[in-house]
Amino acid sequence: MNVRNCRKCGKMFNYISGMPICQACKEVMEAKFQEVKGYIREHKGVGINEVAEACDVEPSQITQWLREDRLEVTEDSAMMLTCESCGAPIRSGKYCDRCKANVTNSFSQMTRDYNAQKAAALAAAQKNDKDNPRMRFL
Repeated sequence: MNVRNCRKCGKMFNYISGMPICQACKEVMEAKFQEVKGYIREHKGVGINEVAEACDVEPSQITQWLREDRLEVTEDSAMMLTCESCGAPIRSGKYCDRCKANVTNSFSQMTRDYNAQKAAALAAAQKNDKDNPRMRFL
């Protein structure tokens, strides 16, 4: 059993995964999230600080929800994030579409290279077995 103290209220709880906050605080945070989401829908073009003041939420929490892709801002919104890789403006998440594609392509290339090396090593091992016959016992 993994017991921790809640970061919000300090109560002890059985930690499973995710943010180390208790179930009661998670429910409060989810209610705040829904409030922020509704406020952004009703008041298009608002900034993070205005939403934070209106909904009594920390601006860092709103930024975290944007980074987690739980919130997405409209094109004309004053809230904009920057890509953590190249600095391009994005509406939600951590990376722009171009950087996501680059990471995906890099990972795919590494996988192909690994599979090619593995196949080459297997072929070399099989070649050595044919060139160097051994005595086999039954």
